[in-house]
Amino acid sequence: MTTDHIVQDPFLQSVLESSTHARQKCMELIDLAERSAITSSEHLPEDTKLDLSRQQRVLNTELASLRDASRESIFEVRMTKQSTSEARQEVDRLHLQLQNLYYEERHLRGEISACESYDHQYQQLPLIPVSEFVKVQPEHSADDERTLMFARINHELVERETLEQQRQALLRTKQGLIADNKKRKDDLASLDKDLETFIDAARPIQKTLEKQY
Repeated sequence: MTTDHIVQDPFLQSVLESSTHARQKCMELIDLAERSAITSSEHLPEDTKLDLSRQQRVLNTELASLRDASRESIFEVRMTKQSTSEARQEVDRLHLQLQNLYYEERHLRGEISACESYDHQYQQLPLIPVSEFVKVQPEHSADDERTLMFARINHELVERETLEQQRQALLRTKQGLIADNKKRKDDLASLDKDLETFIDAARPIQKTLEKQY
């Protein structure tokens, strides 16, 4: 796999291209020197010296461009590292947030399960069967389970309040009857005393009448 397939960034590709050009110029300059059989610069033909000078200027230009590109690539790498670090921190933050959401979801599911399995007091109420309730109040025949349960509980509440009112009325009647009985007993006791007093008062008269003359 070549570097062209590995490096996809346009800027880095331009750096590689500049590096390739600089390398080619170096190889061309070496080839030119080898062909000229350099032994001393004094023995070189003038055109060869001009060609070498031109090639060196081109190479220096390529190297300068390569150095600039290298510095810029280092800066880009630093910026990329910083961006990668920030992105990694954001990913870590989101991952932690996701974990917290998982924990919260698991906690809420546990709470929901506990609520669903909780033995509520209303379930222990002696409510009338649904079939009988619907006969009494047919307007609730199409209600869902939750609405129907509320209606049954309210019906039971009304029935119990009615029974309580009846109980209180009977209790008041009972207390009134007890008070009447007590008053009658008191009246009878008072009458007994009056009779005893009358009998005691009538005894002398009875004795007088019983005398024989």
